[in-house]
Amino acid sequence: MSKVQVAIFMGSKSDLPLMRETAAVLTKLGVSYDMTITSAHRTPDRTEELIKSFEASGGEVFIAGAGGAAHLAGVIAARTVLPVIGVPIDSSPLQGWDALLATVQMPGGIPVACMAVGKAGAKNAGIFAAQIIARKDPELAKRLMAYKEDMAKNVIVDAEQIDA
Repeated sequence: MSKVQVAIFMGSKSDLPLMRETAAVLTKLGVSYDMTITSAHRTPDRTEELIKSFEASGGEVFIAGAGGAAHLAGVIAARTVLPVIGVPIDSSPLQGWDALLATVQMPGGIPVACMAVGKAGAKNAGIFAAQIIARKDPELAKRLMAYKEDMAKNVIVDAEQIDA
């Protein structure tokens, strides 16, 4: 993998444990990524530079994890034509409701694909990014199908254990 396919941005270091879930899925599927901390509010110039650099390098999908006001995904979407996936993080007293609403309520013309709050959303962001890339990568599409088949097999195994 010569180029980075997915850029994972997060608003602060406290988001790292959750966003590692995204990275783990991408690693399992063989999708290259880079992960960094950048804030829509505290480091807007850095965020803009990272967006431009990722685009110039041929990157394909942005994933943005943020809690609270969660403006990171929207700021990225305002600056790129690449797909942007938002992961609302449950880091505030509102347990992620604020981040969910901020991520899903983008104005017309600034689309962000919004995942679930927390761990499921972080995992789904990795899968969804891989699905976007797999439209042009048949080998990745095969790995995704195998991943989903493994999930189905695990459900069957669990069901058999309960039924026994």
